[in-house]
Amino acid sequence: MTITFEARGIPKGQPRARAFAQRFGNKYSARMYDPGTADEWKECVYFALRAKLDALAMTPTLDSVGVSMRFILPRPKSHFGKKGLKSNAPKQPVGKPDIDNLSKLVLDVITKDNRVWRDDSQVIGMLAWKYYEDAENAPGVWICIATNGDVPAQEKDLREDPPEV
Repeated sequence: MTITFEARGIPKGQPRARAFAQRFGNKYSARMYDPGTADEWKECVYFALRAKLDALAMTPTLDSVGVSMRFILPRPKSHFGKKGLKSNAPKQPVGKPDIDNLSKLVLDVITKDNRVWRDDSQVIGMLAWKYYEDAENAPGVWICIATNGDVPAQEKDLREDPPEV
């Protein structure tokens, strides 16, 4: 089965857990917390996933899963001039957020929902891309999840033979 859905919003990477020391009498104990900087984006992904899964009424698979993701990021204001997009503005986002942190957040949200897979360790293959928004694509993420041996939709079919040189 293949599940495809789209979540609109500003993609954020999974924030790193933060540590602090808490005092208990004369002893200190390390505590961890999630800074919550990506909570709004997590909700966007969760509600898009929930809307799709509510229509499918599926049970979590124990098989292998393949995932394909296409992140659309907003362009920074520095890419624009008085006449619109600058000619020297980068075509692809090569800075933060990192593609692995973007993907990690999405996989964690799907795992927490517990209706597609039991654990994200079942993901045996993943393809992910980052692009800037344009007239056709608003910020967000397009996600394709393939279960039971199906192949997820891709940006480009990587199985084609390379051209001869």
